[in-house]
Amino acid sequence: MEILSVQHLSKHYPKFDLKDVSFSLEKGYIMGFIGSNGAGKTTTLKSMLGLVHKDGGTISMLGMDFDQHELEIKQHIGFMFGGVDYYAKTKIRTISDVVRRFYREWDDSIYQKYMKRFALDENKRPSELSSGMRIKYSLVLALSHRAKLLLLDEPTSGLDPVARDNLLELFQEFIEDGERSILFSTHITSDLEKCADFITYIENGRIIESRTKDDLLQGYRLVKGTSEQLAPLQARLIASKSHAYGFSGLIKTADLESADHLEIEEPSLEDIMIYYAKKEGLNE
Repeated sequence: MEILSVQHLSKHYPKFDLKDVSFSLEKGYIMGFIGSNGAGKTTTLKSMLGLVHKDGGTISMLGMDFDQHELEIKQHIGFMFGGVDYYAKTKIRTISDVVRRFYREWDDSIYQKYMKRFALDENKRPSELSSGMRIKYSLVLALSHRAKLLLLDEPTSGLDPVARDNLLELFQEFIEDGERSILFSTHITSDLEKCADFITYIENGRIIESRTKDDLLQGYRLVKGTSEQLAPLQARLIASKSHAYGFSGLIKTADLESADHLEIEEPSLEDIMIYYAKKEGLNE
């Protein structure tokens, strides 16, 4: 069952447009939302949540139309955009007391569990926390009202590798009952290779790919060859880089031919992002 559906979402700014953004996520999965800085990740998330006015499209969460059931939906989702920077001089305990009043299903036992797990002190103020600890506190607030869907913007940014790994374990725990899901944007693609089931890739306001992580990675290949091999292959490449010994490039697996006689490697998510960003840059 779909827990999230985004269909034909559009948003116009003077120098940027979201163009017909569509993707969906079923219960029990983690979707990574990737793209270069300025590609449209945060704009998409904010448009989905009504934090900026969308110009077109429909959003459905938990089987309900977002425009018609926004308040009810927000009782059952958790969302996070960076760390907690508001009320910077107010104690965490006071901030939590305010936030809990907005949620019917706020659970203090869950709140205390995550506060302890993240070693957060309620007597501290956001201004006294590192950026990583502010992100952790923001996650505590998102997790403490029994949310069924988490929408997170760069949740692992600012965390050290150990803290990021611990957070990814938490994400896996969150979805293991098969009833809850997570969509999170990140530029740290190695995190997604550890935990994501699906990848949605946006570049220049357009969805390039939205499918399972394994299918996405199998759908592309890195190729290397001599300068002489580049010209006849150029039309089939997503993009390429020339160097002293020849070239390297990204190609769709379906476009490879045995007669090409190229050196072939499996790409990472980062490789796919880099070559598509290069393609977009050439087309601008």
